[in-house]
Amino acid sequence: MSQEGGSDGPNRRRRIRRRTPDTPGGSPALEPEEAETAAVPLLEPRDGVPEPLITTAEVVAFAARLGAGTGPVAVDAERASGYRYGQRAYLVQIRREGVGTALIDPVAVPDLRPIARAISDAEWLLHAASQDLSCLAEVGMVPALLFDTELGARLAGFARVGLGALVEELLGLQLEKGHSAADWSTRPLPRDWLIYAALDVEILIELRHKVRDRLIETGKLAWAEEEFAALLAAPVPAQRIDPWRRTSGMHSLRSRRQLAALRSLWTAREEVAQRRDIAPGRILHDKAMVAGVLADPGSPEAMLALPVFRGRANRKLIRTWYGALQQARALPDSDLPPLTLSGNGPPPPNRWAEREPAAAARLVAARDVIAELVAAHDVPAENLLSPDLLRRLVWDPPTLLTEDSVSDRLRAGGARDWQITLTAPPLVLALAATAAQPPDG
Repeated sequence: MSQEGGSDGPNRRRRIRRRTPDTPGGSPALEPEEAETAAVPLLEPRDGVPEPLITTAEVVAFAARLGAGTGPVAVDAERASGYRYGQRAYLVQIRREGVGTALIDPVAVPDLRPIARAISDAEWLLHAASQDLSCLAEVGMVPALLFDTELGARLAGFARVGLGALVEELLGLQLEKGHSAADWSTRPLPRDWLIYAALDVEILIELRHKVRDRLIETGKLAWAEEEFAALLAAPVPAQRIDPWRRTSGMHSLRSRRQLAALRSLWTAREEVAQRRDIAPGRILHDKAMVAGVLADPGSPEAMLALPVFRGRANRKLIRTWYGALQQARALPDSDLPPLTLSGNGPPPPNRWAEREPAAAARLVAARDVIAELVAAHDVPAENLLSPDLLRRLVWDPPTLLTEDSVSDRLRAGGARDWQITLTAPPLVLALAATAAQPPDG
């Protein structure tokens, strides 16, 4: 836990503090001196580098101090994607002005509900919250009020919304991002990693003020608040149907038997990865699985002879991989997976012109509407309206095209009020105009 107070230090940009009427909550706004334009590297946390909290007593004590603070709370989490199985958090960072920064080891202290209770009525600040909300929930941290600086920046019209880019543009500081893909399950964590983790939350509160100011200036604060609330209300993502179909390179497989072999290999890899707590791709690459299916080896030795299966790790597991292929070979035809999944949604748009020319024409008109709205309001198309929702609406529009019918369809698909207000009226006009055209028009 870091000490309270502390100076900015020589490595930080010198700032002028002044209160402005439109600064959220009357908090001091940090304004870089006009004469300085180059981004200044941010090298050390202003309060020093906190040691991770590793006991329940330490977490409870920090929660008490945190609850006595005021203002929003910056929260972040670090995972070990690409190294460990799953998406659990291996470090949780928290900062509140007047309290300081804490780095918490959720492996040592997996129940962080005391922290969540202490800030249950506060606004939580996260950057790209959709990436962290799930792993935070696993340790008992679920916000009731959210501000997502990445999503807010998208809506505000910033061209670059990565944390480093926003910090440089809005705060004039250069944030080191070299450890974002590190193995955060490492223990003990190196000091430079702890610096990186602490700095990520140190700048979030100031960044939130800047992004919020821009949202107010552009008249989009209400849009952002709807989006933040929708993030919190979103259900836990359902298990994807046939997740093995996301295997890279599987398009080269042409038969149902080959797909069954891939499915069997993928399942075996998942079981090994989960048991060993290792990211699946570090055990067996996608390209190795596909190559193994295509080669269709007749023995474990023949499989091990394939270039993609060479190596000590595969020598130990080669009978597991070969056994998976054998299981697929023994399946009756009735148990083989279909070549493609039949869904309730529309087919890929590139097939519309041949299959449903009228729907293809509607899609062109609808996309023109979205493009015009994107240009007029300076918001990314995918944030204005989900591409999947737009395709569903265009493929099977309401029989009676009215603003109410289109609005109802969009709302049922998860669109927020601000999105419906902007898109429903022009979409009705575009779809109606397309329907009035002759088939060859």
